[in-house]
Amino acid sequence: MAKTYIFGHKNPDTDAISSAIIMADFEKQTGNTDAQAFRLGEVGPETQHALDYFNITAPDLLNDDLTDQNVILVDHNEFQQSADSIANATVQHVIDHHRIANFETAAPLYYRAEPVGCTATILYKMYKERGFEIKPEIAGLMISAIISDSLLFKSPTCTEEDVAAAEALKAIANVDLEVYGLEMLKAGASTVDKSAVDLLSLDAKSFNMGDYVTRIGQVNTVDIDEVFERHDELATAMLAANTEQNYDLFVLLVTDIINSNSKILVIGDNKDKVGEAFNVQLENGTAFLPGVVSRKKQVVPQITEVLS
Repeated sequence: MAKTYIFGHKNPDTDAISSAIIMADFEKQTGNTDAQAFRLGEVGPETQHALDYFNITAPDLLNDDLTDQNVILVDHNEFQQSADSIANATVQHVIDHHRIANFETAAPLYYRAEPVGCTATILYKMYKERGFEIKPEIAGLMISAIISDSLLFKSPTCTEEDVAAAEALKAIANVDLEVYGLEMLKAGASTVDKSAVDLLSLDAKSFNMGDYVTRIGQVNTVDIDEVFERHDELATAMLAANTEQNYDLFVLLVTDIINSNSKILVIGDNKDKVGEAFNVQLENGTAFLPGVVSRKKQVVPQITEVLS
């Protein structure tokens, strides 16, 4: 049987890495023993904390040409967020919880997208539907992904299904959701040891919005001011990225995981449109967004509307 490549999006977060590992385990339980998880970027400290806690090795970095190879996409579907050779691959399955855009295949496929807070929640449901075993380490990764994407159940993207899945999994993984969740989120929240380029690439995605290519990065922290003390350094790096990668706009969302607020920094010729999206006036490219924590639900749709 030919290898099946399973991976999440570029600049992978905890859900992207975890879901690839989980999906590989799921496929093996279906009899696809050649399914293998990969990653499209470096593992962040939050994700590494989860992997270390549950004694799991990170997937290999994907360097192979995927032309005519079988692939399964998790936690993404937009080709600009995927592997460079994805257009030449045979996409067999997609498991995702994001918008569907810039995606097409030459043949039918299994596509499952649900409006829940986390891809791992969908995978949990798939295990239950098939009666598959959920091993403690797989349960731990499911919980980690749900906590990460829901910011410990505080994000507006979090649904009752996400909470129910985490509650059902905690006994299998043997964790206290609040204690473990806060430890994991804090592990990924330190910014002082990261360069501006590192911060911008930790969790960033590109979106086609009308005639604009918009790059939106998110940094989770316990101290927004700590990040914005480096305003000029970040702005310079974002401007360089716009020039080098042909982004029309670069939006950095810095989120306070404790108080559930964010502040944005916007670089680009049409940055005032981003302020319009949130009904705020940008000052030096920045604005405070109370109650905003979700890129998927509270940022991408709003900016898309004003740019489309």
